[in-house]
Amino acid sequence: MKVVPLAAESLGVRSMATYVEAGPTGILIDPGATLSPSRFNLPPSEEEWEALRRANDRISAYAARSSLVFVSHYHEDHFRSDPATYAGRTVLVKDPKRMVTGLQAKRGADLRTALEPVARVVSADGGRQRTLEVELRVSPPLPHGVDGSRLGAVLVLTVVDLREHDRFVFASDVQGPLSSVAAAYLIQERPTLLYLSGPPSYIERDVGAAVIERGIDNLLRILEATGCRVIMDHHALRDTRFTERFRRLWETGAVVTAARYVGLAEAPLESRRLRAWAAVRKAPARVGDRRAIMTSATRKIAKGGHQA
Repeated sequence: MKVVPLAAESLGVRSMATYVEAGPTGILIDPGATLSPSRFNLPPSEEEWEALRRANDRISAYAARSSLVFVSHYHEDHFRSDPATYAGRTVLVKDPKRMVTGLQAKRGADLRTALEPVARVVSADGGRQRTLEVELRVSPPLPHGVDGSRLGAVLVLTVVDLREHDRFVFASDVQGPLSSVAAAYLIQERPTLLYLSGPPSYIERDVGAAVIERGIDNLLRILEATGCRVIMDHHALRDTRFTERFRRLWETGAVVTAARYVGLAEAPLESRRLRAWAAVRKAPARVGDRRAIMTSATRKIAKGGHQA
């Protein structure tokens, strides 16, 4: 089985876009990438915009190789609204009418409407598919972070290569996981490789240190129970002190960032935004200044600045 992280915070953008190839089946997972419109009260640096352009190019290239697309939930760093990415493919999506509220529900309904003329759209919650080479298992809705999160629910995808006996589990925004229910589900799936969002320590002042420690402890429990390898990225890499904050995980030797998994040094550009702007001669217009207002085109690809 081949697993290729296409875009991630450690690669410079908000994303968990991933391509998986098991036998003849190519699967594009969560094909979205965005930038936070405001971090440290500053807009994205030019380096971030360039990283976003490269990320979108990679996602488009691997979309062309995929027969299946999976969307775990409807935050804008996890899906594209452009039907071309999905055209002619089977698209497994979070049911937009089940445990989805607010803007996510609208985005999900709009995406389904846009895709139905060009793709086979399947509500994936709790579903299974199997061929001679591959089994796909989708979780029931699990918490986006803590139990009862106002951010709704996400789906976890398990890809089983029946010939090589590898099990890749993609657990997008479980954030650690922070939920004991999500942790129990991930242990049940017995991954050989697990890719998940780390705890959102960049907002630790808001959520509390105990919540972040719970996410770390839950992931250590998963490691002990399954012996799997882990790619941990996304929310965790937004923290300027991610190396030290998650030392207990890195020191296991089993946990790496998406960048390290593909053999690159981390480039968490959002967490370095203050440094990037300090290095240029002319300070940017602050967020809220009229000169910093994005055009409709740039706003569309820079969304995803929600806090979790």
